[in-house]
Amino acid sequence: MSPGKPAAKDSAAKKHETKTRELTMPDLVLLSLLAEQPMHGYQANLELERRQVQDWAGVSRPQVYYSLEKLARLRLIAETGNHEPALGPERRIFSTTAKGRAALASALEREDWTNQRERPPFLTWMALSWQASPPTVLKQLRRREQFLETELAREQETLRAVEKEVGHVFHEAVWMIKLVIEQFRTELLWLRQIAAEIPRRAPAANPAHIKTTH
Repeated sequence: MSPGKPAAKDSAAKKHETKTRELTMPDLVLLSLLAEQPMHGYQANLELERRQVQDWAGVSRPQVYYSLEKLARLRLIAETGNHEPALGPERRIFSTTAKGRAALASALEREDWTNQRERPPFLTWMALSWQASPPTVLKQLRRREQFLETELAREQETLRAVEKEVGHVFHEAVWMIKLVIEQFRTELLWLRQIAAEIPRRAPAANPAHIKTTH
């Protein structure tokens, strides 16, 4: 065995430990949810589904149970209440610890929450759409419009339900939904403008390309 192998093994172990300690999006969502009230995994999944988590965080059922185990191991959440072993681990009730609240607060200070841009598939399609036939372009624009109209109606219904539940408009859930509604409305206006301008579509008048020398 070479002298360098133990050091390499220790380095790999440290990297693995660091990775397991890093808080993922599901971890942070669970810490916040369990800070509201103690829950078991099954209840947490139901509550996240009710809050339509897939629209704003994309947390799956398996990720919830994995995060619960990880957060408990890191002592960021702790078991609370009466637990009946016969019900299984998914019925263990957890709440966020003081250490967990501090970790969540620290994670929310990260700059990367504020300086990232999304890359929506439809924007990519638009960049490539000059290769599609004119009828295909119009059909896809109409599909996108129909999708946004459906989603807009769903979000408006969700907003009414949330405002009724929270009892006022000064709440993060209300602000989030209002942002989504405004984004949908803006894109719908843009789509209708594009549909009107499509017949005048033309290639770039002054194309610029990187030139290479061999």
